[in-house]
Amino acid sequence: MLGGSPPSTISDNGYILRLILCLGALLALRLAAVHASAVDFVMDEAQYWTWSRDLAFGYFSKPPLIAWIIRGAGELCGQSEACIRSASPVLYTLASVMLFASARALFDARIGFWSAIVFATLPGVSYSSQLITTDVPLILLWTVMLYFWVMLVKRQSMGWAILLGVAIGIGLLAKQAMIYAALCMACHAAVSRDARDALKGSRGIVAAVIALALFSPNIVWNAQNDFPTAKHTGANISWQYPYVHPLALLEYVGAQFGVFGPILLVVLIRGAWREIREPRDENKILLLAFSLPVLVLLLLQALLSRAHGNWSATAYPAATIFVTAVMLQMNRQVLFRISLALHLAVAVIFAAVPAFARQWPMFEQLQFLRSALGWQDVAGVVRAKLAAEPYGAVLVRTRDMAAEMLYYLRDSDVPLVIWAPGPEPHDHYQMTRPLTAATPEPILFVSLRPCPTTILDAFDTSESLGVERVDLVKAQARDAISASCPDTRAPGDPARSDRREVIGALI
Repeated sequence: MLGGSPPSTISDNGYILRLILCLGALLALRLAAVHASAVDFVMDEAQYWTWSRDLAFGYFSKPPLIAWIIRGAGELCGQSEACIRSASPVLYTLASVMLFASARALFDARIGFWSAIVFATLPGVSYSSQLITTDVPLILLWTVMLYFWVMLVKRQSMGWAILLGVAIGIGLLAKQAMIYAALCMACHAAVSRDARDALKGSRGIVAAVIALALFSPNIVWNAQNDFPTAKHTGANISWQYPYVHPLALLEYVGAQFGVFGPILLVVLIRGAWREIREPRDENKILLLAFSLPVLVLLLLQALLSRAHGNWSATAYPAATIFVTAVMLQMNRQVLFRISLALHLAVAVIFAAVPAFARQWPMFEQLQFLRSALGWQDVAGVVRAKLAAEPYGAVLVRTRDMAAEMLYYLRDSDVPLVIWAPGPEPHDHYQMTRPLTAATPEPILFVSLRPCPTTILDAFDTSESLGVERVDLVKAQARDAISASCPDTRAPGDPARSDRREVIGALI
């Protein structure tokens, strides 16, 4: 089926059947992995869950679609981590199907099939499919948008323009990065007459108006709340002196080898260079227009400030079709199989690791697991203190503690508030749950670090309740360190990464 057989030996329906079987098997593996996972919600997941408890058209740092999806999943199968996370592999599977449709429209069913399989097994997708984050709906809407753009370029129909506007508008409700679609379409129109013709006859205007109309509720919400999302995005961009950060650039480039895969990234770079020097295939030009601009923009961002590895996620759906077409058309069977085998192995590892995270101490070396283990136990400590005394509220001072405790103490009636150090909120909880004079007392302050005097000085009296030890990996025995408020801990304490210490104070 790969390379050795001529494309005509398998019908389109044959490739569709094989795609259903392969993606179905991969989906079953990932759903099983999600349900077997011993990993607690990471901060972002817990935060999005708290958003879903209060449906709105916007939130402090992101548009609302992720909260709506989590709310829907929760109504369907419950509030467990497994239920909420199950939406992720399902949405990635649908994105792979959309990629098949785009690649088949551009080339044929054979390239469509392998493009979908390659995308579904990308290391970044395998990792992200274990979590429920804003990238998940964004990528699905991006692949839908890409298909509608392909069809608009080929058919130049108002119907496809309307659908394109719908996809972009809903995509903007998933994540601000959907705005890259406008950049990619502009780049494509700059080099392709077909792309320019596709936008003529008011089609481009209609698509833009529909997209803006669908996104407008989030714009209104931001205006009503002093534009917190815009401020957060500006803080993330953070262009500041000295404006050149070569180490951040190298870190970002290195992350792309992990997200897309080393072989595929090299093929993308070489294939793009060859196509740019001697443009020969309009379809490949389209795909490069929807991948290279995003990568170049984020390379610049990484150099001027910083860029997280996942920020370039929208570049890789089109890039996947491009590299798949290049390798199959050039008959690079061995290279293709090595890359696919490597990515399949990574997919299996990513599916298996979360299930054994608490049993195998070696996994504690992974930063992802160190930040996503022990939160249930932290909540257990807090729950026990709430049961022992009639507290009026729980006070925390970090966004991660607020998000995790709101999720893992969701059965508690005691309100949770957060310390806001200034009048300008820096996260969703400082905006919606700040400590005020009206907060009921007595207050239980919970922290993973010793109590800062700035918080204690805001109250007339306080009482230290000591330190509770919570291991991150239960199979690993460790020594506890005594600490109490308002003592400070020496910088670089190696025990900080080994466990969570819950420091309580009655304020």
